[in-house]
Amino acid sequence: MHWKRGPVIGRGSYAAVSIATTSTGDLFAVKSTELSTSEFLQKEQQFLSQLSSKHIIKYMGFDVDYDDNKPMYNLFMEYASGGTISDVIKKQGGSLDESLIRSYTHQILLGLDHLHCNNLVHCDIKCRNLLVCEDGVKIGDLGCAKVVGNNGATTSQLSGTPVFMAPEVARGEEQGFPADVWALGCSVIEMATGSNPWPEINDPLSALYRIGYSGDIPEFPKWLTEHGQDFLAKCLKTDAKERWTVKELLQHPFVCTSDLSSETRRSPTSILDQGFWESLSVPESEPSQDPTQMNNFSGESPVERIRQLAEATRSCLPNWDEEDDWITVRRNQIDEIDIDDDEFRCIESFSFSILNVEDEQELESSVSDEDFEVLDYSIVSRLPEFDHIINDIFLKIRDSICYAFRSLFSNNILLIVKFTFIGIIYSA
Repeated sequence: MHWKRGPVIGRGSYAAVSIATTSTGDLFAVKSTELSTSEFLQKEQQFLSQLSSKHIIKYMGFDVDYDDNKPMYNLFMEYASGGTISDVIKKQGGSLDESLIRSYTHQILLGLDHLHCNNLVHCDIKCRNLLVCEDGVKIGDLGCAKVVGNNGATTSQLSGTPVFMAPEVARGEEQGFPADVWALGCSVIEMATGSNPWPEINDPLSALYRIGYSGDIPEFPKWLTEHGQDFLAKCLKTDAKERWTVKELLQHPFVCTSDLSSETRRSPTSILDQGFWESLSVPESEPSQDPTQMNNFSGESPVERIRQLAEATRSCLPNWDEEDDWITVRRNQIDEIDIDDDEFRCIESFSFSILNVEDEQELESSVSDEDFEVLDYSIVSRLPEFDHIINDIFLKIRDSICYAFRSLFSNNILLIVKFTFIGIIYSA
């Protein structure tokens, strides 16, 4: 096969992965290393060439060529356009929604089932070795894989990544099918948190000692649903004999095909994580079924979630008018202030003195109650720009009274009037 090497897209512990093209322009991936150090790569080629599953990365051949007069061993595989699950986690902001975790985990289990049926233990399941292709998630990097005997385990040289190793592997006892199940549980934690299952451990030796001899298990992400928590509990048993097999896990509600789209992690996903909302207690008297029908979203990406929310029918959306399920996060509280009359007065009094008053009744008819109102409030809340409001009211009343008085002046009537306003003047 004639092919051309492109840019490097990844590096492993024993080989580098590049994009390559055939003479017809088809893309594929090539994993290369020097021939003298290609033991693991040749073993991977042997395993891949014997496997046939859409959940295992597809084998496309191998060859040996020269680079700067050095013989290079090249393994050809299908190109994973989506990168690794680790790449997807970074693109999704550091963790995956539970619906996506469930879908990925189901496909990984199908790949592991094919490996185990062929008496192969992968020995290094982690998100960096799980590839996202156009037709789904596939297991890759079989360089550490081993053939096991009838007991489903091997005691040959143990291998893998320390923080993903099962307790029996960390102790150097055996490495078999249950070890892959433990590593799968660790990978689910990695998908949910974006970090390895033991983030507090800084060196491999400390990891091996704690995993192998402390009896501890990794901490489960609190925001996972009950099915997710139970699935991890079945994978992360310290006793390998108590761990569920891959076939048993395929029947678990967390990954059952008929129930893969029933749950998704809801916002918010930052600052206040899902664990905050799930920590709130629900009275036992309330029904277990959520009274609000929620639309199910795939969680593939923020854009996809927003699109599906926009397309949701009205009946699928929450009832925002219901106040029972609302939670007060922050409230601006203003304490009541007792205001004494001497401390805060809008208008106390004003007076006019005009001569020649003849008829008080005519004055009363000229100035009606509609021109002004006198309101008596003992306590008034302070409002922004309250002084401006009072000034506007005062000017309106002054103009009304002056207009009435000018009508009286035309008849040469002398008037002495004194109006006293006590309280707050309010204009409708």
